[in-house]
Amino acid sequence: MTSLPYVVPFSAVIALLAVHPYLPLSPLAEQVVWILVMTAILALVARPALDLRLRNWSGSVLAGVAVFAIWIGPDRIFPGYHSHWLFTNSVMGAVVSSLPESSRGDLAVLTLRTLRAAVFVPIAEELFWRSWLMRWLISQDFTKVPLGAYSARAFWIVAVLFAVEHGALWDVGLAAGVLYNWWMLRTKSLGDLVLAHGVTNACLSAYVVFAGRWEYWP
Repeated sequence: MTSLPYVVPFSAVIALLAVHPYLPLSPLAEQVVWILVMTAILALVARPALDLRLRNWSGSVLAGVAVFAIWIGPDRIFPGYHSHWLFTNSVMGAVVSSLPESSRGDLAVLTLRTLRAAVFVPIAEELFWRSWLMRWLISQDFTKVPLGAYSARAFWIVAVLFAVEHGALWDVGLAAGVLYNWWMLRTKSLGDLVLAHGVTNACLSAYVVFAGRWEYWP
């Protein structure tokens, strides 16, 4: 198996985020296009790599809730925490939402945006970060490396890159990356990582909508 089933979905997520400002689409149309594109990629490209069997569903749910608590904790305890220059700067950007205010009461947009965050993003990211990159960093013949194989170098490179991916939220991104990496070492299961990541994003989406913390939806 080549790397494409693991890399293409994540690359598509990054590309969709990059072209978002230039798409002449309504917020609802954008969500529909996003989900259709990702569904096609997962079905046509990623399918050979998708093994979503669970080994520890209850632990995965708890891990997901723990990451959610870590994600919102600093700003709950110290209001404005991520506006500090360590986080909000010209290199890391700022914690802002891409969802227009006019769409924040649109049930269809909110439902599809939650589906995107809780289902499609976890699958794409876990295929890339912990199912592929953690193994590829151990050996470029990664299919011979079992899921959850430990290498300190691979563990920390993935954690740091996962942090960088999250921009101004790099600190909680690093903590999340460490916890997700650890959970992969424990479960050795893509399905459990997707579930944990999905629970985190589902909780975060509910928090965004009901607490009005739209900045957590980039």
